[in-house]
Amino acid sequence: MTETIENSDGLRHGSKKTVLTTFFFQVIYPSLCRKQLYRLATGISSFLTPEVCEELFSPMPPHAELALNGVEVFMNASGSHHQLRKLDIRLRAFIGATHTRGGVYMYSNHQGCDGGRLYYDGCSCVVVNGDVVVQGSQFSLKDVEMVVAQVDLDAVASLRGSISSFQEQASCKPKVPAVSVPYKLCESFKLQMLLSSPLKIQYHSPEEEIAFGPGCWLWDYLRRSGASGFLLPLSGGADSSSVAAIVGCMCQLVVKEVANGDEQVKADAIRIGHYTDGQFPTDSKEFAKRIFYTVYMGTENSSDATRNRAKILAEEVGSWHLDVSIDGVISALLSLFQTLTGKRPRYKVDGGSNIENLGLQNIQARIRMVLAFMLASLLPWVHSKPGFYLVLGSSNVDEGLRGYLTKYDCSSADINPIGSISKQDLRSFLKWAAVHLGYSSLAEVEAAPPTAELEPIRSNYSQLDEVDMGMTYEELSVYGRMRKIFRCGPVSMFKNLCYKWGTKLTPVEIGDKVKHFFKYYSINRHKMTVLTPSYHAESYSPEDNRFDLRQFLYNARWPYQFRKIDQLVEELNGDSVAISDKGGIANDRSADGGMGVVAAGSGNPSAGF
Repeated sequence: MTETIENSDGLRHGSKKTVLTTFFFQVIYPSLCRKQLYRLATGISSFLTPEVCEELFSPMPPHAELALNGVEVFMNASGSHHQLRKLDIRLRAFIGATHTRGGVYMYSNHQGCDGGRLYYDGCSCVVVNGDVVVQGSQFSLKDVEMVVAQVDLDAVASLRGSISSFQEQASCKPKVPAVSVPYKLCESFKLQMLLSSPLKIQYHSPEEEIAFGPGCWLWDYLRRSGASGFLLPLSGGADSSSVAAIVGCMCQLVVKEVANGDEQVKADAIRIGHYTDGQFPTDSKEFAKRIFYTVYMGTENSSDATRNRAKILAEEVGSWHLDVSIDGVISALLSLFQTLTGKRPRYKVDGGSNIENLGLQNIQARIRMVLAFMLASLLPWVHSKPGFYLVLGSSNVDEGLRGYLTKYDCSSADINPIGSISKQDLRSFLKWAAVHLGYSSLAEVEAAPPTAELEPIRSNYSQLDEVDMGMTYEELSVYGRMRKIFRCGPVSMFKNLCYKWGTKLTPVEIGDKVKHFFKYYSINRHKMTVLTPSYHAESYSPEDNRFDLRQFLYNARWPYQFRKIDQLVEELNGDSVAISDKGGIANDRSADGGMGVVAAGSGNPSAGF
């Protein structure tokens, strides 16, 4: 038996509003085919409509017009991915959809890794007249999660009836075609069925999002890839230590779900951890020892401080930790180079040129990448385990944007859980994880100045990341948001930064900073084409694969743009501070305003949704 359904199809696209599309389908449950649709057993028909993810955020969302046509229940089967601080934007959209026009908004979302860079963060919920009455988890290892709410549709009718402007606008709207579905939707009044009440919305802090989002993403990737675990080059610095903490958090989540009786997580953990004789993981450190290798690959340029931090953190997480010196491999390569060319490069602090200095740093970095993949493939064999290990990368989004990484070094891995997270957010995460994950050594890691430790340490010289880059990580985040979120090129970035930094820097200084950033951004943009697949968490990610589809070959001299900046600097009397500080007001630009939407937004971590 077949039936024909006529469906209004044009509202979501905003063009054809009364076009009907006919669909044919097999009736599976003919016993449900009655002649009447009920609402609260009153004989009054209820109206429901679907709305897809993108429509909710469109300039003219379908629910706005459909509410005026009497639709009471909106159902959104979404595929919305996680981004730091994004959940509030999403929930405010549901609340706004029903707050002024009434209605029930039923939102369901995927949860888990999509097999790529995205993690869908669930948080299914039901909103009634602007109030959230039920909310699911944002991060979970469960395959399926269901949330249930009991609602009274009379509350929707009552709200709409109290708004005279709603009634007036509804009376002027052309009727949208509806399809009768012979199914009893509601129950009659009875006290045995309690109604769901408004609840306080649960939000995770950004630090918790960094722990749980990438942690769940790593678990999905591990259990579906066929791998037996992870291997991480652990340097004792902030980035690799953050990755180690996220893997440790993943292990804690797995043990917790096993203890809560999740049979699927238990089965996956037994398979990946190679448990036998009815055993299963009950301790996160013991589980980490089975699935997580960390290796400190030191050189003559490495310090005892980073070596000790790596060792202590590995003990806290529970990983199988190795400490190896790679000086012998480096020396062999340099001897080979000397045999071929008759020359041996020197570090800059020893009298070498910039080219020599950079080449010597790159050798160390690339050897670490080769050794990491070698260990990941052979260590399971050494310990009589089947399978292979996935190599984890640990470069952050700011280093990718600036290109402050060696192509095919330890930033090149199988996957990277922090590749789209800013340095500032990672440092906040380290402080949080030191307390809440129980890895106290992370406090010392966070307090240490970021350094690559690729150059010799001297009494009068110690390599520091921000000195090497010629900019701070805080400045990099500002550049990143302006470039990606607010679509600024060199000239528009210069103009907006004059508003943002004009009380403390001269136009000449601001111009030099903008030129310096765009010079190295364009020189290193090619590195984004081979960037390790990373967990997507940040709006200004330079990810070349599908998020930031820009060219990778630029004229690094930017002749027109830089010349235009020079002209503007001259017009602004470039050697003087651009914005005067009268009475101290300009020191607090956020309170005074005056910098505009772009300049203000460039310092807002929530910008870009």
